[in-house]
Amino acid sequence: MADGTRPDTVLFLEHPPTITLGRRSEPGELHVPDGVEVDVVEVDRGGKSTYHGPGQLVCYPILDLTRHGQDVRRYCRQLEQALVRTLAGFSLEGATIEGLTGLWLERPPRKIASIGIHIHKWVTTHGYALNVDLDPAPFTQWITACGLDGYAFTSMARELRRPVSVDEVRPVAAEALSEVFGVGLDERSLAAA
Repeated sequence: MADGTRPDTVLFLEHPPTITLGRRSEPGELHVPDGVEVDVVEVDRGGKSTYHGPGQLVCYPILDLTRHGQDVRRYCRQLEQALVRTLAGFSLEGATIEGLTGLWLERPPRKIASIGIHIHKWVTTHGYALNVDLDPAPFTQWITACGLDGYAFTSMARELRRPVSVDEVRPVAAEALSEVFGVGLDERSLAAA
């Protein structure tokens, strides 16, 4: 990818219960109760700790920013815009909050998506995690998610008051990312890769 010969790639997936510790994580952020089965993994993305699990759509854009503008702030804003468009497809109004990362629903503020990126030689890895239909308790009971103490976390299902599957959200998220970055996405299965 870094040599410009490979195409941009976007992965949409779900993780088993996993806590990831970003480069800015601090020891006091973990308070996982005894007996909880969750992997804890150190990663090279920015940010602090977050939780991933079934019912959460994780998007890993692997993009060559030399083709999309070499601007880290712009890239983060584009990820936020893709999330806003994804939520709008379900009649939810996502917003950013000055000084806080990720995407939120307001009044009162509830975090619905986290963003954490890594860029090396202008190639991106990591991306965002959108809470589709999962219990947000791990964000507040197992960790101090994103370094945010005292903030609420939510999911699309909770806000819509109905079950929502990751499979239902994935095509809307792919279309939003495609529109924001001006790229066409071809769906491929892991078996074909």
